[in-house]
Order: sequence, then structure tokens, then C-alpha cells
Amino acid sequence: MNINCEMLDLRAFLSVVDLQGFHRAAEALNLSQSALSRRIQKLEAAVGMPLLERTTRNVALTAIGSELIPLIRRMLEEFDSSLFAVRELGRQSGALVTIACIPTAAFYFLPKVIKEFAKVYPNIRFRILDLTAVDGLQAVARGEVEFGINIMHGSDPALEFSHLADDPFVLATLKDHPLARRKKVEWGDLSDYPLITVHRSSGNRTLLDTALAQHNVSLHWTYEVTHLSTSLGLVEQGLGISVLPRLATPSGDHPFLVTRPLGTPEISRPIGVIRRRNTRLSPAAGRFLEMLLGTWADGGEPGA
Repeated sequence: MNINCEMLDLRAFLSVVDLQGFHRAAEALNLSQSALSRRIQKLEAAVGMPLLERTTRNVALTAIGSELIPLIRRMLEEFDSSLFAVRELGRQSGALVTIACIPTAAFYFLPKVIKEFAKVYPNIRFRILDLTAVDGLQAVARGEVEFGINIMHGSDPALEFSHLADDPFVLATLKDHPLARRKKVEWGDLSDYPLITVHRSSGNRTLLDTALAQHNVSLHWTYEVTHLSTSLGLVEQGLGISVLPRLATPSGDHPFLVTRPLGTPEISRPIGVIRRRNTRLSPAAGRFLEMLLGTWADGGEPGA
């Protein structure tokens, strides 16, 4: 059910309550008393019951009016705060948002959100540091960026991690590879083919090796690379197969490559936002983070 009322109706109601009368409230709002009365009547009609008890000498709250007071105050405070932030953001034509982001998210997901953000705030500039998970954590901790998108929680108590989504590890292979004919591939099947993996210093490799070790599974690799994109290049050349996060794989129908889910254990890396605790973001960064979180919550991540 939609309730048809305006912000000024709510402000009129609070003014009458705070100033204890229609006369003083009308003067404060620069309204005639009749106009103020119509505002209150409109709000009461929207709620469906009286909010004020009127006498010749004073005005008192009804029971429902008393219940609504804290809710209305909070609504108006949040509205005013948001409006102020937007106004300040609009004035900051040279505002800069600096983010540390793992390369896969920086390449496949972040540009889409920035594109939507730029439609609303075209004058905001971005500095994106596409860093490894470890370097990204350190950049946030040192205050070099306002926040980061990362796969690692870290142990620094000064940092907080807000989970966004789980990014599963998948098999990437050529379309004509024998494993491509399967709907799901088991880890044991990988040992029959040359395997391409990222270096053990990578956060992805650390997470993968730790999870596999818990199930007594080990990977026997033929090629070891530093970047996930390099592993895909080797796969395209037919040099082997690769295990990598789904977010690192091409979206849509690739002309040469396909991905397949991997069986037990099913392993995912957590994607989340890293921030310094008790630190206020700039208006521009705060607005962008709101859009970023909203996009993930709506299922906007690639591959969803």
C-alpha cells in the first residue's frame, strides 16, 4: 500500500509537536495556519487515523502519533543527510575516488559499475590500483586508497571485510578438449592433462592449495604463471587446462574456451570490500560504494 504524503507534511507535523502549537509552527515554516492545518489533515488521512488531539489551548499527540514521532524523525534525518551528501558531491567536480582492486574484478566487473556511476556523477575521477590480494590489503591499511575489493580478510584488526559474493574455481579448457564434454569435472581427472596454475605466491593459489589440502588433494602442474590472464593465453594455445576463479574467465560465448564446474571439494574464493574501521569515506567514495554494493546485491556480478 502506498501512503501519499510529502516531506513538508512530515516536517509540519514535527513542527507542531516540537513548538507545541499551530501558531508557532506556522510562523517557523512560513505557512498560514490554514495551510499548516491542511498539511496535518493530509498526513492524518494518509495514515488513516488522527495524530494530534486539538483543544482550544494546546495540542497533544494521540497514541499512534507518539509511535510515529521517532520514525518520522529518523526518516527526515536520513533524507537530509543524503540530500546534503549529494549536494556536496555535485560541487566536487574534481573529486577523486581511489580504489585497490584485485585484477580480475578490476577487469571484468568494476568498469560496469563505474560506467553507471558516471551517468549520475560525470565529473568524478577514479584512480584504480589493480593489485594482488596482499598488496591490496596493504594499500587499504596504509590509507593509500579509500577502500579495496579483495579476496582476503587479513588479520589486521584495523580492517573490516564486508562479504559480497563467492567466486567458485572452475576448469577452463578448449572447446574440443575431452574434459569439455563433461558437465562436471572431478579434481582427479586433471592429472591426465598438462595443468596451468598461478604461482604459489598468489592469494588465489594459497586459497586453492589450502582448501585442497584439507581434502588430501594436490595439483600436479606443468606450467606456473604469475597472472590469471596468462594462464588463459596458454590454454588458448592448447598447452593445457587451467583452474581459475570464474570471475577471471571470459563472460559470454568465447570462440575457443569453455568452463566447467569442478566437483568435490567445491572451492570458492570470497569477494568483499576491505575498509579501515572507524574511517569515514569521502562523499564521492561513499556514493560509489553504495552503488557497488547495490549492484552485487542485485546479482550484477559477472557470471551470476
